[in-house]
Amino acid sequence: MSEMPKCDVLVIGSLNADLVVRAPRFPQPGETISGDDLHTIPGGKGANQAVAAARQGASVAMLGRVGKDNFGDFLLENLKQNQVDVSNIQRDDASTGTAIIVVDANGQNSIVLSAGANGHVSSADVDRASDLNPSLILLQLEIPTPTVLHAAQFAKANGARVILNPAPAQTLPDDLICLADFIIPNETELSLLTGLEVKDIASAEAAAKALLKRGAENVIVTLGSKGALVVSNTQVIQVDAYKIDVVDTTAAGDAFIGGFAASLLRGLELKDAVRHANACGALAATKFGAQPSLPTKDEVETFMSLREQ
Repeated sequence: MSEMPKCDVLVIGSLNADLVVRAPRFPQPGETISGDDLHTIPGGKGANQAVAAARQGASVAMLGRVGKDNFGDFLLENLKQNQVDVSNIQRDDASTGTAIIVVDANGQNSIVLSAGANGHVSSADVDRASDLNPSLILLQLEIPTPTVLHAAQFAKANGARVILNPAPAQTLPDDLICLADFIIPNETELSLLTGLEVKDIASAEAAAKALLKRGAENVIVTLGSKGALVVSNTQVIQVDAYKIDVVDTTAAGDAFIGGFAASLLRGLELKDAVRHANACGALAATKFGAQPSLPTKDEVETFMSLREQ
C-alpha cells in the first residue's frame, strides 16, 4: 500500500437495484394483493453504506461487481453522483444484483434478494484495491463469506480498522468475528450469531458479551426505537433513539453504519459517534427508499441541534 490514503473508507460489498412497491400489508402465502406503483431505487447494503458515509463527509471508495446491463449503469452513475469512487467496481457477465422489496403501511419491509454479480466478488478483487490505503473498511454479508473473511484479513494486514455488519443474518466463524474492530448487528442478527434470544436491552447485552468471548472487540447492537447498545470488555452504554414518524425502514441500518464510520473518522468519542449514527438512521426512516433516504451531514446536524434544544 502507498503511504498516502486515497480514501477514508473502503466499502467492500453489494450493489443492488431495489424494486420497491408499497402495500397496505404483506401478502399471505398464495395471496395476491394490490400495491402502489413500482419504484426502481439504487440499493444494496454495501452501496447504501458507501453513499451514507459519503453524505456524512467521508472520502469513500466502493469495491464490488455489477452486471453489464442497464441496472449496472444505473447503480454506477448514482454512486458517481454521490462522490463515491467506483474504479474498483467490475462489470460482470452475471446480472446486476436485485432486491424485491415490499413496504407495508407501518414502514416495515420484506425483502427477497437475487445476488447476481454480487455473488462473484472475490478475494482477487480485494487484492486489486491494495493502493487505496483506507482508514476503515466496511463489510457486510451480501457477497461470499470467504471474500468477506479475506477482506478483513486484508484490512488487518494493512492497518485499517474493520466495521462488520453481519447482515443478512447468518452464522459466522470466529476467525471473522475476531478480526472486526466493530460488529454492528440488529437484534435478529445478534440472536442468530449467538444462538441466544434477544428481546430486550438485558438480553442484547448478554448476547453481545457472548460475541466478546468469541473475540469481538466492540459490539454495537441497533435496537430500532430503543436506540443502540454499545458493549465492550470495558463498558456498556445505551444510546437512546430519536423519536420519529417511520415511513420506511429500508437502509436505516445502513445509514447508521455510514454515519458511525464518518463520525469515527472525525474523531468523535464512541458514545457521540453512536448518537450521530442514531440520528442518521432516524432521518433515513422518515423517507421512502434506500439511497434516496440517506441524509446529508448538514441535515443530520440540523436535526440533532433541534432535538437537543
